Amino acid sequence: MSDQDRRGGARADQQNDPPLLIMTSLAEGPKHGYALLQDIESFAGVRLGPGTLYGAIGRLEERGLIEPSAPEGRARPYRLTTAGVAALQMRLTELSAIVSEGRARMQAAAPRDRRRRPQRSPRQPSLPQGPGEAIGGTA
Repeated sequence: MSDQDRRGGARADQQNDPPLLIMTSLAEGPKHGYALLQDIESFAGVRLGPGTLYGAIGRLEERGLIEPSAPEGRARPYRLTTAGVAALQMRLTELSAIVSEGRARMQAAAPRDRRRRPQRSPRQPSLPQGPGEAIGGTA
């Protein structure tokens, strides 16, 4: 199995922003690592490896965007901080603006693209011109 297949295919390359995925998952409420992995794969189609997940969790903790909550047995759940909620809202607003702009540009370009590329009529073979003339010009 290739690295791309393990990460969830091409979709992973397009959406593999672990901090954003983790914070989006935690917006629903506290989760421990395994629950984060399952949720992210469910809503984003991205399978993060444990090293990627816990590396991103560590960086988010250092930046004060998430924090551990009370342990549940061996599991250590994490939750968004107030700063994390604000950062997630800002990032989602930025992404929404980019998506809106991209869609608007694609929509505006679509009619131009159709004008630039005239449709070709299929090439038709020449037909015999008269009796005794065979297709292709030989009798």
